[in-house]
Amino acid sequence: MKAFGHTRATRIEETDALVELNIPTPEPGPRDVVVEVSAVSVNPVDTKLRSVAPPEGEARVLGYDAVGRVVATGGQVRGFRAGDRVFYAGSNLRQGSNARFQAVDERLVACAPQSLTDVEAAALPLTALTAWELLFDRLGLTAGQMESPDALLIVGGAGGVGSILTQIARRLTGLKVIATASRPETVEWCKSMGAHHVIDHRRPLDQELARIGLPHVQYVAGLTATGQHKDAIVRALAPQGALAMIDDPGEFDIMPFKRKSLSVHWEYMFARPAFNTPDMAVQGRILGQIASLVDAGLLRTTLHQTLGPITLENLRLAHEILESGKGIGKVVLSGFPD
Repeated sequence: MKAFGHTRATRIEETDALVELNIPTPEPGPRDVVVEVSAVSVNPVDTKLRSVAPPEGEARVLGYDAVGRVVATGGQVRGFRAGDRVFYAGSNLRQGSNARFQAVDERLVACAPQSLTDVEAAALPLTALTAWELLFDRLGLTAGQMESPDALLIVGGAGGVGSILTQIARRLTGLKVIATASRPETVEWCKSMGAHHVIDHRRPLDQELARIGLPHVQYVAGLTATGQHKDAIVRALAPQGALAMIDDPGEFDIMPFKRKSLSVHWEYMFARPAFNTPDMAVQGRILGQIASLVDAGLLRTTLHQTLGPITLENLRLAHEILESGKGIGKVVLSGFPD
């Protein structure tokens, strides 16, 4: 079957940064569903893994968001059957979704939102899982608790995670939500996602918060450039506050967080599938809740740009958009040309 991936560590400027592959159609393991992929989105993890060589002599199929229909199931699968329309992010330890067919553990899968097209739904799985786990698993907030005097600062509000995190925090918690953005179009996007306030991350974050009348916040979500903003985050957090981050600072000294008794958390949505944790099925249940919230009109897609069919050229363009640092929301590709 046709798939797209890479065979060595590359930069996107290189001619073989992404290559077309011809690989066997997957057979389902005992707990797998095999999905015929109809739409995918591209995430920073795709660009990061592209810069890391796959095992020698192997090719890595990228792609960690997908929508499609189940075509086969393993012998132990009970939650899905052929024909079900599903969405998922899968595992970064298995072949990805940039392929006509993909095998994925049923515990990581949910039925896709009925009110969204495949393109609209493909924008959501990885970022929604990340945002949900960050808020409710790492920061310890309670979904549906709508009374709170506290505030959440989202550093990088216009990206994929920031877009859905803003919505979830606004709709499912009582937090005041402050997002950061620096361009007119990203400021407007953050407001459309539900941010109460948008501040400029080109300026010290604590000073920007003071400008809007918030001397401190209880929670910070560090989605991008967390290391660059670390000192301002320490100043901005209230005593006993918490930072949860998803990016990869080269160095991150947490000693400055001690004096205020601040907690520091990492969110990595692939942790559950990578370690086959006993609660791995939580991810499928989270996606089911996301789908229900979308169909109820409480959350909406974060799709910003559709590039056309799933081709080598369009995937390369999607990688370029992400690596530019100027992307908004999610970029989605749909359908394999004959």
